[in-house]
Amino acid sequence: MSSGGSSSWFGDNNPQTLRDRLRKSELATRDDQFETAVAQLLADCLADYNTRDTEVIGSILDKVKTDLGDEFEMAVQLRFGGSVSKNTFVNGLSDLDALVLLNRQDAEGRSPEELRSIFAEKLRARFGAAAVSEGNLAVTLKVYGQEIQLLPAVADGEHLRISSHDGKHWSTIRPRTFSDDLTLCNKEMDSKLVPTIKLAKGILAGLPEQRQISGYHTEVLAVEIFRDYSGDKTPKNMLRHFFDKLPDAIRQPMRDPTGQSVYVDDYLGPHDDVRRQTAADALDRIARRIRNADGAKSLDRWRELVFGQ
Repeated sequence: MSSGGSSSWFGDNNPQTLRDRLRKSELATRDDQFETAVAQLLADCLADYNTRDTEVIGSILDKVKTDLGDEFEMAVQLRFGGSVSKNTFVNGLSDLDALVLLNRQDAEGRSPEELRSIFAEKLRARFGAAAVSEGNLAVTLKVYGQEIQLLPAVADGEHLRISSHDGKHWSTIRPRTFSDDLTLCNKEMDSKLVPTIKLAKGILAGLPEQRQISGYHTEVLAVEIFRDYSGDKTPKNMLRHFFDKLPDAIRQPMRDPTGQSVYVDDYLGPHDDVRRQTAADALDRIARRIRNADGAKSLDRWRELVFGQ
């Protein structure tokens, strides 16, 4: 009876069976340790991304509003329309920090280029020529160790008008449309979508400039890719899922939900453009690196991926 009881309690005590069970237990422990280590690595990475001082940015934007409004008789309303408001800012792949609503009486009939130049000159007069530069869409202000993207806009009924991507024409936008969609999707993902986007932007920033995709494009792709996601809602698993789906997702032009342009990824050209293929190949390599890091249970490979080391 004692022998039978022992067999019932310990199961098969064949040495090979016991070794197999021990090996499985060791592997399970190793898996758990690896998952915990990667989760901590990604948390550290996110903390690094979050060091941007949004309070300083807010104070700078308030100063722009006050100074331009008082000194130049220009009513300036700052509407956070970019990565700061959506909390997805990562240095190197952000889009814009604020829409600057210019209520100028002479705005009617002026081109985006003209208003952007007027706005840039006002900023140069206040902050110095070296602190201000113009792009096709936005004006960049570099002060107090911060770089802020300001996009001039004018009212158009219930919507806003901003410069088209070529900087020469007006586009009517609905900035809240996509922001609300992202907020809803993030909520459905237990607030893990925004961290995943931040991590993805950080990884994408390591690509050569000609193979990068824009920050806004990254956000729109993320919402679409995770719309029906049912996997584990952790940044690591979501990051792997995102890059697994990304190469195919960018092969087709994607409509712009804000209405600024027909497609959010005009810069990649049409469906069969070589720029899309080049970007897709680069993204596929990232997806393989993630799969290989997981397959090898290598924390070092994950560290190289997210910190670019």
